[in-house]
Amino acid sequence: MRTDYCGAINKNFLEKTVTLCGWVHRRRDHGGVIFIDLRDRDGIVQIVFDPDNETAFHTAEITRNEFVIKVSGRVRHRPEGTVNPGIFSGDIEVLADQVEILNTSLTPPFQMDDEHLSEAIRLEYRYLDLRRPAMQRNLLLRHKVSMAARVFLDQHGFIDIETPMLTKSTPEGARDYLVPSRVNACHFFALPQSPQLFKQLLMVSGFDRYYQITRCFRDEDLRADRQPEFTQIDIETSFLSEDEIMGLMENMMRQLFADVMAVTLADPFPRISYADAMFYYGSDKPDLRIPLVLTELTDLMQTVTFKVFLDAAQIPGGRVAALCIPMGAELSRKEIDDYTQFVSIYGAKGLAYIKVNDLTTGLEGLQSPILKFLPEQVIQEILKRTGAKSGDLIFFGADKAKIVNDALGALRVKIGHERGFAENSWKPLWVVDFPMFEWDEEENRWQALHHPFTSPKTSHEDLLISDPGKALSRAYDMVLNGVEIGGGSVRIHQQAVQSKVFQALNIPDEEAQEKFGFLLDALQYGAPPHGGIAFGLDRIVAMMTGTDSIRDVIAFPKTQRAQCMLTHAPSAVAEKQLRELHIRLRKNDQPTS
Repeated sequence: MRTDYCGAINKNFLEKTVTLCGWVHRRRDHGGVIFIDLRDRDGIVQIVFDPDNETAFHTAEITRNEFVIKVSGRVRHRPEGTVNPGIFSGDIEVLADQVEILNTSLTPPFQMDDEHLSEAIRLEYRYLDLRRPAMQRNLLLRHKVSMAARVFLDQHGFIDIETPMLTKSTPEGARDYLVPSRVNACHFFALPQSPQLFKQLLMVSGFDRYYQITRCFRDEDLRADRQPEFTQIDIETSFLSEDEIMGLMENMMRQLFADVMAVTLADPFPRISYADAMFYYGSDKPDLRIPLVLTELTDLMQTVTFKVFLDAAQIPGGRVAALCIPMGAELSRKEIDDYTQFVSIYGAKGLAYIKVNDLTTGLEGLQSPILKFLPEQVIQEILKRTGAKSGDLIFFGADKAKIVNDALGALRVKIGHERGFAENSWKPLWVVDFPMFEWDEEENRWQALHHPFTSPKTSHEDLLISDPGKALSRAYDMVLNGVEIGGGSVRIHQQAVQSKVFQALNIPDEEAQEKFGFLLDALQYGAPPHGGIAFGLDRIVAMMTGTDSIRDVIAFPKTQRAQCMLTHAPSAVAEKQLRELHIRLRKNDQPTS
């Protein structure tokens, strides 16, 4: 039906006859000559209709935006002064010889080049939103990323194997999406949060190197970088150490960015321990584009009379830290109040500060409501540790370490970007040496920081029982510009070690067998040492396109209420379907629409 894509036509086609198909992006009647910008997934080309060709001209007169048409014509230079350098076909135009309307269109609810659309309208008319050039570019880039990953993994011996979408509910992480079984009354499948257990079983099966670009499902509260269903580049391999796995995955990410973005990433990626990441950046996914770091002050505040600092320094697990902002003394009181309000999101009760107006005048050059509560030697040590200079500002956090880290870590990123400290670059790194467990105060027990199949460091196996809080894991996260784009670990391949982890997590043998018995049984049949990683495809593509939301790189996403505006899912179902599934709705839970 066509010879070429619209976006492919350039000076190489001069004087050739082409046949193009696409949508009418815009129609302009210049009183004797009609111009149509014809659009397809590759781009736009200008079609010219001359009144001497009465048939084609008449057809052009009745076309409207988003009509689907087929055009044949000769490629020629655009007249002098009408060249459009902003598009690939900007030097040429097509003089129409024949045109056919393949389908008409209602007047669309928005223009395809409108950059200020509400997301509600975009998602309601997603099939039209996806016609917009920006969205077409996003999804084509996503395709290229997927293909680049597949090519790399295939070249390195990885096999694409599918794992089940209907599986067993093993609620040890986020909430599962449950699927009722009609055949097995009162029983449920779960949609997989990841293929974790199955890919480990594939290693037991001897496939050695597995990958899958697969959908995963988590019934959790949503944010801009989360969706109820999302896509992972899922990878597992046998007989490689964590250093070898990280090296291989670095190479994949370097090749992927080089092929798709023509970007050269660092070689090798820097590595930082989890403890250092929290100590210096307040985050386990630090944005290295921002040079600001936190300064430890807990030891310094053990004897001060300022109650806020003293209490935080003396409580178990407390922390006092500072964040020095170069030339931050110029911040207004309103700006400081706004930052105080910002850190309150993370549980901080306030944001103490010292303005370093002029160090040459000693303490007289400092400005802060808290100065009168701090001894001079403490103030001098704060200035020394933070490296503060005249014109700087020092913010303080004092509370439980998690609150201080979350608040100052987020403030570091916010100020870093707002005040121009962030480099315009790509800064990847690995975060390693994660704790095996984190303490859950609500349930009063240890929880796996990653998942319960993560292997401890060999030298830390005895700590699993004697002191779980000090046990470190063989886990690793790949972080890029402050976003975790991939996470993985060496797995436990010996049942004895797995049993110790379950014991540390206070999971009884019966419960472990009920939830994970098939994996525990498999580990007894010659499971090889193995490990892997999963990359968030949606997040990677979103970063490459520069969008703030992964919804802009997913063809048919859900809203933050986990709803599809296009199909109006989820929706009520017929009583007959519920009876077949052996489900009865409680009276108070009846759907309202």
